[in-house]
Amino acid sequence: KTASRPFDGTRDGFVMGEGGVALVIEEYEHARKRGARIYCELMGAGLTADAYHLTAPHPEGLGARKVMELAVKDAGLNPEQIDYINMHGTSTPLNDVAEATAVKAVFGDHAYRMHLSSTKSMTGHLLGAAGVVEAIATILAIRDSIVPPTMHFTTEDPNIDYKLNFTFNKAQQREIRYALSNTFGFGGHNVSVVFGKIS
Repeated sequence: KTASRPFDGTRDGFVMGEGGVALVIEEYEHARKRGARIYCELMGAGLTADAYHLTAPHPEGLGARKVMELAVKDAGLNPEQIDYINMHGTSTPLNDVAEATAVKAVFGDHAYRMHLSSTKSMTGHLLGAAGVVEAIATILAIRDSIVPPTMHFTTEDPNIDYKLNFTFNKAQQREIRYALSNTFGFGGHNVSVVFGKIS
């Protein structure tokens, strides 16, 4: 029940989950013309392949850092405009430290004003479906102005900066204009996507 504990000092690996969703992406005017319910705008994306190690991220999160920078730039935004990141947050000792380090490098002081969370704490790691399920969670966070929590946190890790708001154990309300969703895979395959609220 509490085996998936991203960013917790006692985390010891990811827990596999099962699930899948479909995400329909279409041109805005087409969706509007057919009367579709529009949840958000897909504003930008980044893709990198750092190939640091088959199963381990670079300790300083260089691949994660680069992919987030690319996604924010592709969206035409400044890092300070991002309100929330749905972290890759696998609950592994190496990933969580590297990703938190990368967030601080990309967002600087703004990292402390954002909300972060890992929905894998609730879904487990859905492997090939993880990215799209987490994209949906990010979209719903924007729509509902609710940041989903990172569950099962009890113990600090001296290698993680807890001045960052990981939204531990309880959802929090927040107006989210722009959000980032991170998905990083074995072999250093990294994707970040930026979603924005529809005005």
